[in-house]
Amino acid sequence: MDEETRLIRKGSEPTALARTVNPPIQRASTVLLPNAASLYDDDQVTYGITGLSSPAALQKALAELEGSPDVTLYPSGLAAITGAMLAVLKAGDEILVVDSAYKPTRRFCDRVLTRFGVATTYYDPALDADGLMALTTPRTRMILLEAPGSLTFEMQDVPAIAKAANDRGIITLIDNTWAAGLYFKPLAHGVTISVQALTKYVGGHSDCFMGSATTMDVDIGNALGDAMWDIGWSVSPDDAYTMLRGLRTLTTRLPRHHENGLVIARWLQDRPEVARVLHPALPGDPGHALWKRDFTGACGLFGVVLKPCSQRAVHAFLDALKLFGLGFSWGGYESLAIHCDPQLKNRSVPVGLEGPLLRLHIGLEAIEDLKIDLDRGFEALGSA
Repeated sequence: MDEETRLIRKGSEPTALARTVNPPIQRASTVLLPNAASLYDDDQVTYGITGLSSPAALQKALAELEGSPDVTLYPSGLAAITGAMLAVLKAGDEILVVDSAYKPTRRFCDRVLTRFGVATTYYDPALDADGLMALTTPRTRMILLEAPGSLTFEMQDVPAIAKAANDRGIITLIDNTWAAGLYFKPLAHGVTISVQALTKYVGGHSDCFMGSATTMDVDIGNALGDAMWDIGWSVSPDDAYTMLRGLRTLTTRLPRHHENGLVIARWLQDRPEVARVLHPALPGDPGHALWKRDFTGACGLFGVVLKPCSQRAVHAFLDALKLFGLGFSWGGYESLAIHCDPQLKNRSVPVGLEGPLLRLHIGLEAIEDLKIDLDRGFEALGSA
């Protein structure tokens, strides 16, 4: 062969790989098949969009976490939610969405599903199963839950809602990112589709996007996989490797977030500037009984309602923080803070809060250092 051909070909021959702790990373769009008959064999990996080493290893490990037969991967948490909806919804359907759902989920329902003839009704997260079923119609195809709810952290009676929906042939989908698939097991409580943003706690280091969806229903599982192919979602092998590495330490990191979060939440309850703390793991929280019954732990994310003060004072508080970063994501090792009031304006059900709402993510830093940082913020708030 000519040198030009030899330089292209040499070094690509398949060889047996040494056994390593972590799976190899296969970077490939094209997959070379052994013979012509294999080109259209759906039981083989024929294209690099899925099935290569690191995504396949991540899927297997996540299936163990979720207690399911298979997991579909998506390039972001939002893609997992929207991809699952697109897999099972059709024109003429209706979806009931909890009013405290993740804001981008709401945006997708309002901007995209509406254009495709799927109607969305937002419901009060305080509704019990009977109240929620009263909102269903013959067109209701799906109920979307989130517990605790985004920003305001309301709990829902997920098992009761799932059972009532199942009895009526209605699909339930839950955004289970807060529990990270570890502290709450939706499929074991009757939910049809469990979704989470792996970007948050599974990744754990604020450097990678990904989402997952899984189900015990074979037909819906096939629909999730078909939609992934039809829409063209894929995850990179390097990102899958990063996610798998994060998953390995999830059961070590998350208890620390749980512990740190509760210590800071209790400390904030005693601050004179704070009206109340929104954290279902705190006794006295409206959702505490449901959390204690269904969950085995909590993460580091919760809300803080300040006593009435100006936006200028809120900004002064946030701008004075040194350890808490100002950023919208969460689930990494670092502590974060945001002001939530601008996002609450789109809610259908009025949110009655005493004052401005902050959302804190408590990371893995030393507790006393975080208290000092928050003290600095409160001093700035008082001065403003």
